[in-house]
Amino acid sequence: MMNLPNLLAFSRLLMAPLLLWLLAYRDTAPLQGIHTSWLDYFAALVFVLASVTDFFDGYIARTCHQITALGKVIDPLADKMLTLAAFLGLVVLGRADVFAIFLILSREFFITGLRVMIVSEGRDVSASWMGKVKTVSQMFAIGFLTMDWPGGTLLLWIAVAITLYSGYEYVRDYMRGK
Repeated sequence: MMNLPNLLAFSRLLMAPLLLWLLAYRDTAPLQGIHTSWLDYFAALVFVLASVTDFFDGYIARTCHQITALGKVIDPLADKMLTLAAFLGLVVLGRADVFAIFLILSREFFITGLRVMIVSEGRDVSASWMGKVKTVSQMFAIGFLTMDWPGGTLLLWIAVAITLYSGYEYVRDYMRGK
């Protein structure tokens, strides 16, 4: 069912490759001659707009009772595509440590697989509070690294720690049958 929350999630799916292009393909013909600081601004703008859609699609879906099976699939997929695009682009630019990104993406793939198992058992897979903190920490790290601001690397490693801890919580709760 196509509703506003699902349209917002789909818009995020479209913004992810645009973000990757702005970060990783700066030497392509359409982007040549644009100063890197402007490319940083454009990439940050795309990321912020996509992040805002993430907030609003969830808020609208919950408050207007528009949660759909499609939305439950598209929303986390769009989130993963957006962070994947950002992190890959930042690695290409040399702004993000590849091992930090490996740890974050490995956790994301593992927990996505675990969530599929949990759903197949008929259990709830709603994002935990720590999962939301993880998302926010990654967003701040991506924002700082995209703009090449001081402290971006520190924020990235803080995001890695929070990401791994939230993954531990998912596994712990699954093992306890929660």
